[in-house]
Amino acid sequence: MSNTVNNPLPGSKPHYELLDGLRGVAALMVIWYHFFEGFATSPVDQKFNHGYLSVDFFFVLSGFVISYAYDDRWKKGLTTGRFLLRRVIRLQPMVVFAVILGAISFLAQGSQTWTHEHVSLTAVGLSLLLGLFMLPSLPGTLPEVRGNGEMFPLNGPAWSLFFEYIASIAYGCFLHRLSRPALRGVTIFFGLLLGLAAVCNFSGYYHLGVGWTLMDYGFFGGLLRIGFSFSIGMLMARGFRPKAIKGAFWWCSTAIIAIVCVPYLGYPDHQVWNGIFDAICTLAVFPLIVWLGASGKTTDARSTKICSFLGRISYPVYIIHYPVMYYFYSWIWDNNLTFSQVWPVVVCLFVSIIGVAWAVMKFYDEPVREWLAAKLLRR
Repeated sequence: MSNTVNNPLPGSKPHYELLDGLRGVAALMVIWYHFFEGFATSPVDQKFNHGYLSVDFFFVLSGFVISYAYDDRWKKGLTTGRFLLRRVIRLQPMVVFAVILGAISFLAQGSQTWTHEHVSLTAVGLSLLLGLFMLPSLPGTLPEVRGNGEMFPLNGPAWSLFFEYIASIAYGCFLHRLSRPALRGVTIFFGLLLGLAAVCNFSGYYHLGVGWTLMDYGFFGGLLRIGFSFSIGMLMARGFRPKAIKGAFWWCSTAIIAIVCVPYLGYPDHQVWNGIFDAICTLAVFPLIVWLGASGKTTDARSTKICSFLGRISYPVYIIHYPVMYYFYSWIWDNNLTFSQVWPVVVCLFVSIIGVAWAVMKFYDEPVREWLAAKLLRR
């Protein structure tokens, strides 16, 4: 496996720089997907239509990386509690930052639902409290302050972190103990259900953009997405045999961007093709991209730095960008603006989000995680 990295430290595991870079590419595509969400009237006419599938790529990547990093540590004394503590240190500082940012943004916008109904300070406080502890708001309850059913209404994308925590708990408690045949069975089980959900109109629009709400089958849909993607990532890590792949980063990045850009398929009479496309991407294409990315390697210091930068900003970009979107949506809807009228603003916001994410990563997330690790793990 040494051919997958550059200059690993003696005795350390190789690090997959390309996977870091691909995670960053997918996170940036999510931003563009959400920009164009403001100009869509339904999933059918949404530009960057399949941006929601980036989450499934994240889930596959998470299963692969966690299994690769931790599977052999259990025999060396790693406990479930210590593993989960590591995951909390990795994820929670940015969760806290993002939900506080979301609360400030919501208050600054006048504390209103999407239908411009005033929301009490008590409701915002409850929503903030639930968000800090990664507890979802139930639809129609006081903490569900935006009124559209989001699990985390102060920072919508946090829903995927909720399922990441579920996967981490499952891995720490029992998934790491499963044999490869048992894990293969879990993967097939979730894969069959996820494929059926895609082609049988589980979401109402023949797509897999589910999991962000507890309404209808949202929670079940989120479990299917994380259940398959995380488990196949684990399965791949356990049997991974890299091949020499030239240009893997560019091939894989192109594939991710192309998938995100595919328009809604089959409308109006053959929408099942959109479900088939989603199923193919989640069940086959994303695992293949992760395999290719893990098989490739950076070839010089510059490409290594690019992948490292993209990887480091990927989580901050993903988790802090949506409060900006709330402002953006309000502005374009109140003024009935089109993309052609606001594209310079969109470009400036895109660059600004990356810059802010880097600053938050550099001066908050990494120092806080380092401090927490020193206090809680080095005892």
